[in-house]
Amino acid sequence: MSANYDVVIVGGGIAGLSLASALAGKCSVALVEAEQSLAYHTSARSARQLIPSYGPAVVQELTVRTLALIAARDAELPEPVLSPRSFMLIGDDEAVRGESSGQMVPISHAAAMELCPALLPGSFSAAGLDTGSFGCDAPLLLEDHRRRAAAGGVDIITGAKVHSAQRLGSGWELGAGQEGFAAAVVVNAAGAWADELAVLSGVEKVQLQPYRRTAAIVDVEHPLPESSPMVCAADNSFYFRRDGGQVLISPSESVPSGPEDAQPHPGDIEALSARLNTLTTLGIRGVRRAWTGLRTEAADGVPVVGFDAEARGFFWLAGQGGYGFQTSSGIAELAAELILAGQGAGSTAAGPASRTAAPLAATRWSIRH
Repeated sequence: MSANYDVVIVGGGIAGLSLASALAGKCSVALVEAEQSLAYHTSARSARQLIPSYGPAVVQELTVRTLALIAARDAELPEPVLSPRSFMLIGDDEAVRGESSGQMVPISHAAAMELCPALLPGSFSAAGLDTGSFGCDAPLLLEDHRRRAAAGGVDIITGAKVHSAQRLGSGWELGAGQEGFAAAVVVNAAGAWADELAVLSGVEKVQLQPYRRTAAIVDVEHPLPESSPMVCAADNSFYFRRDGGQVLISPSESVPSGPEDAQPHPGDIEALSARLNTLTTLGIRGVRRAWTGLRTEAADGVPVVGFDAEARGFFWLAGQGGYGFQTSSGIAELAAELILAGQGAGSTAAGPASRTAAPLAATRWSIRH
């Protein structure tokens, strides 16, 4: 006997959890996650920075909305998710101009050196600064979504990999782990496995591609000041930021991968450490820990959000790439409104029209059409 729900969300990362939180109390929802714990893969391997000037225009607009929604949450609770931390691009003039957008403004070489004295003067010639950027306590945000979802009646089931899915009558039947589920709407929030879930469900893929990205926490001889910005090379060859008394570094690689539990490649972090020791005075001494996540993207880099035009009740919530946390709340707001409207659940009760509707209106209201 299958348990009946209005919506079953497949995937317990930031995308699935934020949507579960947005739908909680408005319809019956189950969230199923293949791993034994939530947010096991990419969502546990975030750079923890929300950057309004980062990504395509649609992503930037969704980031601004996400920041507003999280700030409203922070105003109600004693422990904040957001903490001010600027984002600085460095490189040559052409590279910085090419990567600057949104809230990014050019700053002088001297101003950049003052913001991050660890940089060697000859390591860059131009810089841009986004002062609207924030550090993000990712574990706290994930737990807040989980808590709100659970409090709103969402059933969260871990260790339940989907092994069957088919359209029957007016809804969907899913098998996940030892459980069976029936639902009017299936949400594909499976991250790097989103296309695989589509195939299992008899739905055409949208050609999502996972890409590797590695990061590490390293020990340094000269820790960065607390006020230091996150620093990113305009040619996307590295970034680094303060992490307490250590420093988080990444080679910013974007290497195609299959869906997997990605692990660092030997030598990647060591090579970056050696390079940063020629560009900064950090004095990287050793690696505390390193990890690799998968950033899953569509060909145009725009998140894939909406009902599939050919598979009734199949809702895509995928392809958020490296923008998952910074777009998560804005996209969840939009996705919840679309799902509730599709369910006839009276979305007007949720308040005014979504302020994130416009960014995706011209791209993917109906997947593939």
